[in-house]
Amino acid sequence: MPRSATKNMKAAAMAPSPASTIPGFMLSLADYQREAEQRVEPAIWAWLEGASGNGMARQREQASFAEHAIVPRVLAPVAHGSTKLHLLGQELAHPVLLGPVGYHRLVHPQGELATASGALDTVLCLSTMSSVAVEQVAAHTQGPLWFQLYWQPSRDDTLALIRRAEAAGAQALVLTLDTLAQPASHGALRAGFALPADVSAVHVQGMAPAAPLAGHWYHPALAGLAAAAPVLEDLHWLRQQTNLPLLAKGVCHPQDAQAVLQAGFAGIVLSTHGGRALDEAPAPLRLLPAMRAALGSEAVILLDGSIRSGGDVFKALALGADAVLVGRPQLHALAVAGSLGVAHMLKLLREELELTMALAGCASLADVTPACLIPA
Repeated sequence: MPRSATKNMKAAAMAPSPASTIPGFMLSLADYQREAEQRVEPAIWAWLEGASGNGMARQREQASFAEHAIVPRVLAPVAHGSTKLHLLGQELAHPVLLGPVGYHRLVHPQGELATASGALDTVLCLSTMSSVAVEQVAAHTQGPLWFQLYWQPSRDDTLALIRRAEAAGAQALVLTLDTLAQPASHGALRAGFALPADVSAVHVQGMAPAAPLAGHWYHPALAGLAAAAPVLEDLHWLRQQTNLPLLAKGVCHPQDAQAVLQAGFAGIVLSTHGGRALDEAPAPLRLLPAMRAALGSEAVILLDGSIRSGGDVFKALALGADAVLVGRPQLHALAVAGSLGVAHMLKLLREELELTMALAGCASLADVTPACLIPA
């Protein structure tokens, strides 16, 4: 076993257990992040908070929300306000969804089971790289369950994942497209991160890796990954294999998004993989208005990346998103207080969004438009 993996296992065993109650000073997602850092082993924290290369995409993503200010409004009838929405045939209480993040057992012994128990009134999108099987998670999920799909080198393996998700009761599939190759996180490498022996991606165990194609790319990792990456023909094939609604995650260019819709997908997740894909990528929030203009009002557009407050949710909705996904905050909350922490983290975002809407004169999500924002 690599020395770094042994170090991770020992440190994880010594890490503080999640609290049985929510600490009283958890008033924001920033509080959960600070407290989680004290509870998570340093190498695991480096993996969780790390991004590709020098972290420039992550920095742009975080900074983009501060470019906008929300205009306060008065005299608006907001007494009967609501954050409800209709999304992919499902009625949701609010537009904050739990996005796909792998390996929840790195920060909590029950992993995705605890996360599912805390997702009381929203969608849980389970990752292909989950450390707990979709069948077990489905039994604990309180709200709708979606399944995030990584394309496998073998179509048979991809289809096997689809059938598992369907049988478990998943109500939508989210195909991730933006990590043909995932550049290494320098922080995680320096910290010596390695998965502990008892944590793995349970859905892909035994599946065949990509076969390398020699003589094309200099980078050794690209030899197999480029050969296995899905192309437009594969999206049409996928549409024929399932009746579930399909979203494509990691689509940033309007032309790519239009091709996805023409393949029969319901919409996209505008995302740069939390800054873990192309280090030079622009912030998803900056791309949102042009994407909405290109796809029209009917296409589903979800925004993923650096949502840390109800104000951030509001800005994403105002610029064209139907809803947002949160990633890392799930694991922050999970590390601090388990399923209670996840539920509380979602409660904070929903309450902050409601306060922001009321102070901006918006009684419904339909009232949240670009006119609510000005340059900061």
